[in-house]
Amino acid sequence: MRILVIEDNPKMAAGIQRGLRENGYAVDVSHTGFEGEDLAASGEYDAVVLDLMLPDRDGVEVCRNLRRRELASPILMLTALSGTHDKVSGLDAGADDYLTKPFEFEELLARLRALLRRGEATEGRTLKCEDLVLDLYSRVATRSETEVELSNKEFALLEYLMRNPNRVLSRIQIGEKVWDMNFEPGSNVIDVYVSSLRKKVDRGFERELIHTIKGAGYRFGVYG
Repeated sequence: MRILVIEDNPKMAAGIQRGLRENGYAVDVSHTGFEGEDLAASGEYDAVVLDLMLPDRDGVEVCRNLRRRELASPILMLTALSGTHDKVSGLDAGADDYLTKPFEFEELLARLRALLRRGEATEGRTLKCEDLVLDLYSRVATRSETEVELSNKEFALLEYLMRNPNRVLSRIQIGEKVWDMNFEPGSNVIDVYVSSLRKKVDRGFERELIHTIKGAGYRFGVYG
């Protein structure tokens, strides 16, 4: 999952970015409304965390423009203003949820999880394929009831694969969703992580779930 944070306070933006990365998200940060709007409008992000008060323009205006530009990704708005009028303005502009500063990071994380679940009625706390289960809350993976230890990036990669079963995913698609804008398309980092993940969730089990599609990318699921 890839998140865009539009926040002009460098310390707060860095804190949110660090916390989300520690929870397996790929995160990009913009400190201005104009840049943030253009990045968000690219459609590469699964969710946007948007500050209401930005140095160059109002966050409500950014939100409204993104909806006019047909951005479908959920928008979580942040603000130091707790008045009902301010919240209504943001929601009317197209925001999906509202969080007042100061806030606990765990609440931000929970609200993002809730927004990302919308529209996926069959998904609850876990993702499952055969005997592999991924708990999105505790961030624990198990296969045949044996816990599999994963790094944050391995967890994010497995989550993306499990959300897209039986689809051939190119390295570019994986890079866009699991890595941030600093990802180098020509590097072999994705192959390295897939190889590591395959050793942890496939090696020693009867059915392989991660498959290399020569010249195309990777496919997650069971053949036959």
